[in-house]
Amino acid sequence: MQGQVCLVTGGGSGIGRATAVKLAAEGAQAVVVAGRREAALADTAARCRSLGAEALVVKADVTQEADVVHLVRSVMDRYGRLDAAFNNAGFQERRAPIQQQGDGVYADVFDANVRSVFLCLRAQLPIMYARGHGRIVINASVSGVRNPNVGLALYSASKAAVISLTRSVALEAAPRGVRINAIAPGRVVTDMMLRAGVGDIATVAAGLPLRRMGQPEDIAEAVLWLLSDASSYVVGHVLAADGGFLAS
Repeated sequence: MQGQVCLVTGGGSGIGRATAVKLAAEGAQAVVVAGRREAALADTAARCRSLGAEALVVKADVTQEADVVHLVRSVMDRYGRLDAAFNNAGFQERRAPIQQQGDGVYADVFDANVRSVFLCLRAQLPIMYARGHGRIVINASVSGVRNPNVGLALYSASKAAVISLTRSVALEAAPRGVRINAIAPGRVVTDMMLRAGVGDIATVAAGLPLRRMGQPEDIAEAVLWLLSDASSYVVGHVLAADGGFLAS
């Protein structure tokens, strides 16, 4: 990632933070971290700077078009280009039967997981097309492939939509020099997962082929590969980083 200008949404914690830090460690010129919690973003930015990268914090709610436009303009005003983007921001509802999930929860899940990706792609692609080069990774989930969790129907449906969106837009973008792929994490220990109610972590881990939960850094490594030239012939792919869950 030497000399690259990179953007990470949802960069204040979990997979977003781990990916931002990894990008900095691998030589990115600049890492732009976006999200709603400025203090958390500032902490991520400080970690990136300690590794030698420039870092820019942009407070943004990526479910809102005006915020996304402001985010991308901030990147362009500061650096004049965007080489790589990880559209990572998302939301998982608390576990409950579908009849107990209200309209507000539905909107929260689909806005955070699907609308945000749509808005980010719409803002990012024109500036990448102008240079004929760019890489985008979208955070999906194994839940979009096979639902492993009763009570998280909305999250699973939204991530299935993300996977379909990724594949469709990847076909549009590839002839113009922009590669789009998705990462599908499995059971990864993040604040979002814990808030949703995962149950006993040791029991969940024992049910995975690797017999352990994933860590944000595990996913960051896979995202970095998809964002780098090492994956130069990979387009429209959904890479499962799941400890073997989908294979079992």
